[in-house]
Amino acid sequence: MSAAGTLVDLRPLRENPVFRRLWLGTTASGLGGQLGAFAVVYYVWERTHNPAMVGLAGLVTAVPLIVLALAGSAFADHVDRRRLALGCAYGQVAVSLAMAGVAATDAGGVPLMLALAGLGSALAALGAPARHTFVPALLAGERLAAGLALNHLSFQLAMLLGPAAAGLVTARWGTAWCFAIDAATFGFALIGIAGLPRGVPGAGGRPGAAAVADGLRFTARTPEVRGAFLADLAATTLAMPFALFPLINEERFGGRPEILGLFSTAVAVGGVLASLLSGLATHRRHPGTVLLACGAVWAVSLGAVGLSGHLPIVLALLAVAGAADTWAVVSRGTVVQSSTPPGYRGRVASLEHIVGSAGPQLGNLRAGLVAAATSGAASLAAGGLLSVAAIGLIAATTPALRRFTVSDPAAENATIPAR
Repeated sequence: MSAAGTLVDLRPLRENPVFRRLWLGTTASGLGGQLGAFAVVYYVWERTHNPAMVGLAGLVTAVPLIVLALAGSAFADHVDRRRLALGCAYGQVAVSLAMAGVAATDAGGVPLMLALAGLGSALAALGAPARHTFVPALLAGERLAAGLALNHLSFQLAMLLGPAAAGLVTARWGTAWCFAIDAATFGFALIGIAGLPRGVPGAGGRPGAAAVADGLRFTARTPEVRGAFLADLAATTLAMPFALFPLINEERFGGRPEILGLFSTAVAVGGVLASLLSGLATHRRHPGTVLLACGAVWAVSLGAVGLSGHLPIVLALLAVAGAADTWAVVSRGTVVQSSTPPGYRGRVASLEHIVGSAGPQLGNLRAGLVAAATSGAASLAAGGLLSVAAIGLIAATTPALRRFTVSDPAAENATIPAR
């Protein structure tokens, strides 16, 4: 493979103007969303100085993301997805502007801010299944893998740059401006979504609970999709490390806050580097094998963190884990989206969203409970070992996932034409 082939594949941006507008809009709104999320937490903390209230802010955001994503799947395959995504985005603009008003005037205070945060999260969750169907409708084969890698690069950059930008804006002008910028960046997302053609692929049956059940049956009977979801859950529920970072820092490095911040940064840096070198993953013919291998690397790296007391080694292992996670997410998306017919994409995208949201939360809970009974290091090491074993079992029992192959480059024709 040439040196150029190792770098992030920019062909979807060059060749498909519709995808390019969608990606630029998603990137801008993702960065704005980080400013908004920071501002909610900062606003609540500044007015209460109560960690339980800050935790409540996380709860009112997380619950709708999981619950309403499943509810949204009941009709995501039976309505015009473009109109659904546009309606939810317009609602999120209104919510962000209302948050800016609360932050500027203190009208309604913390209760209203939390209510608005929950409403914004609900709108994001309802629109998520529709938004996740756009990239596989525009791209196929290697181009689909490259598009998903570009989306993950956008996410990683927002995670790296957004909180720092939010801190600077808040220090200079206050949280109201964070919410105002968040609302403004949604304008770019609206432009990207509006450029998509109208229409919805045919999806048999009727919307409602029966449609949700049909989507679950499709996932269960399609081994490569089922295996991809199980592999992701094996990695996140058994080896998720973030809840253990404060304890590991206390046990090994004296609880210094500057060291604690380096842990999450190392994971993010690894993720960004892997996104920049995503050609190494997206050009592979068997993304299911890449998913399983990267899941195992993630688990081994985090298990080794539990065994090391040397900071440079710990940071290097966390960076490797972040890189492996990035390639695993891209490979999972390639397998799932390539294996799902257009009429099921909304429902399967909803399940993928739930797996990606609930798995890490359950993993952090497992890690904390085990650490409370043992130690942070033991929890990480045991979780890594169990995760490797679970991924190995999935690999052995799901040959369809190992053998899954992306389409030939000559067959990479977009479902929605580029224009």
